[in-house]
Amino acid sequence: MLELKCPTHSQNCSLWCHYFFRIVIPQRSEGICFSLVSARILAMPQDEYNFYIYILSSRSRQTYIGVTNSLRTRVAKHRERVPGSYTARYNITRLVYFERFQYVNNAIARETELKDWNRARKIELIESMNPTWEDLAADW
Repeated sequence: MLELKCPTHSQNCSLWCHYFFRIVIPQRSEGICFSLVSARILAMPQDEYNFYIYILSSRSRQTYIGVTNSLRTRVAKHRERVPGSYTARYNITRLVYFERFQYVNNAIARETELKDWNRARKIELIESMNPTWEDLAADW
């Protein structure tokens, strides 16, 4: 979760004209990363971007987790079965789960979080949205 903290008021602040904000980004470790960003930059209109974390699976339910900005293109690349790649070696080509994010940092953080989960927890996540492990990209 991204929080904007006004250094003057030590809280979320609506004074976007000249303050610098401290961005608090939870890290994988126990520490927290701080950086100062101009509020003017944050107030600028942002383009709409889509980033995805995805889980691919083989028929035997071997899984692979990744992040991309073009889900269709990335799934197609995995289906090319490039020799020597993990997905080719285990025939992992079925898209069984994905999440969309507007910001790449959030997608990367979620990918890192999912990769730290144990297998049972990943299976539970997949089955909560796709109980039969159907290929969500079968029509692509």
